[in-house]
Amino acid sequence: MVVLDYGSGNLRSVQRAVGRCGADVTVTADVEAALNADGLVVPGVGAFAACMAGLRAVRGDRLIGRRLAGGRPVLGICVGMQVLFTRGVEHGVETEGCDQWPGTVERLKADVLPHMGWNTVTMPAGSKLFAGLDADTRFYFVHSYAVRRWEMESSGPLLPPLVTWAEHGEQFVAAVENGPLWATQFHPEKSGDAGAHLLRNWIAAL
Repeated sequence: MVVLDYGSGNLRSVQRAVGRCGADVTVTADVEAALNADGLVVPGVGAFAACMAGLRAVRGDRLIGRRLAGGRPVLGICVGMQVLFTRGVEHGVETEGCDQWPGTVERLKADVLPHMGWNTVTMPAGSKLFAGLDADTRFYFVHSYAVRRWEMESSGPLLPPLVTWAEHGEQFVAAVENGPLWATQFHPEKSGDAGAHLLRNWIAAL
């Protein structure tokens, strides 16, 4: 298991959290190690543009694409989820993302920002990520930006993505399960027992 080091994210706390769930975890920017790992975690905190710059500097955007093309699991966390979408817009500046999913990361319309603290989510039926967790389970969020609309159309023989929603001022995407690509807007590594349960679900699905 590899936690991708591209200069952003709570790398050590993510490493510890995944390690406590029974996985052997390395924090590295080495492309070959990240490409060949059973699972790749892409964390992220701060600004979308800064995270994308860091990701491109270690060829992380191409790495994610190569892993997914081969059906190799990737888990994005917080801004590590946001960069998987087409673009991010901050202070009027648009930054190109990894474009694994269509959509725009933009500022939430809420009276209080950032959205910081514990919140419930609306889990979709059949979710493997949230399997075994109650509907009133709370997860820890820290963000002011999110994907407010799911834009990917479901067609063809592939199973449609499972989208989890949460609300802070308005609805936003809280998690996605789409083949080998899973992601959460909240921080599993800061979400106590619930986050550990979720990480074990992801590890079990590898």
